[in-house]
Amino acid sequence: MERAATVPVPVTGEVKPPPRQLGKRMWAYRAFYLMMLPGIVYFILFRYLPMYGVVIAFKDYSMLDGMLGSSWADPWYKYFEQFYNSPYFSQLLTNTVVISFYKLIFGIIPPILMALLFNECRVRWFKTVVQTLTYMPHFLSWVIIYGILLALMSQTSGLLNRWIEEAGLTSIPFLTSTDYFRSILVGSEIWKDLGWGAIIYLAAMTGIDPTLYEAAKVDGAGRLRMVWHITLPGIRNVIVLLLILKLGHIMDAGFDQIYILYNIQVYEVSDILDTWVFRNGLQQLNFSLGAAVGLFKSLIGLVLVLGSNHLAKKWGEGIW
Repeated sequence: MERAATVPVPVTGEVKPPPRQLGKRMWAYRAFYLMMLPGIVYFILFRYLPMYGVVIAFKDYSMLDGMLGSSWADPWYKYFEQFYNSPYFSQLLTNTVVISFYKLIFGIIPPILMALLFNECRVRWFKTVVQTLTYMPHFLSWVIIYGILLALMSQTSGLLNRWIEEAGLTSIPFLTSTDYFRSILVGSEIWKDLGWGAIIYLAAMTGIDPTLYEAAKVDGAGRLRMVWHITLPGIRNVIVLLLILKLGHIMDAGFDQIYILYNIQVYEVSDILDTWVFRNGLQQLNFSLGAAVGLFKSLIGLVLVLGSNHLAKKWGEGIW
């Protein structure tokens, strides 16, 4: 008599352990959960609890009445409409998006190239010295960097303008010219974060299987071939991850940097959403308007992250 064939039952999802087993596993790894606790507390206190403050974007907020006591705005989109009808809306949005995309496009390639050079360098002491020098600017504040830029590019006393004048040419107002200011913003941020970004990619390169390089060398591949076919595909996940995270901050454009470097002569090309909110929302105590603009930025960032992750998943490189 033939035995009936058993049909495998498809597994529709991951089987969850019983609560008792889950508790035992958590107790077994209690040291790891304890180390994770400060990070969880930080995000709860400074990331999740403040989300309740978004409610003031829909209220006529008064510091005396507080968030709960303030009356609701009529209509509820009052401050969103006020921002949209502002004469500066298109200029602020354009400046924010353009500066962010410049930083994204021109800022993602240099750290990768720097990491590739570090990875190919065989002189250990030289690699260590250059790597230290390139990631040190990351720890400098924008105030210090502004002092460096002022010493180099000031129209009256800057080193570069002195050389230009000694060459018989007219000095250039680098820091007060709308033609140069965006380039200075992008260039200074690339210089500041070049070495720090290279460390991330260099760490990813250490996880590539060295036998792949040995096999490629046996097949006669040169260094450039190995970089193109082994190293870059090996760090593709990290590149996509950082790109998606940067897209989520596309509406930020770097408030700290711009607020310190910009001046009234370059407002036309440098005034962004955050600097406008700081002047009109915080300094003029219009908190409801500032919250509305902040929520507007967050929603755009959320859409960009979800959209970019969806596209990345089609190539098998999504975050979740």
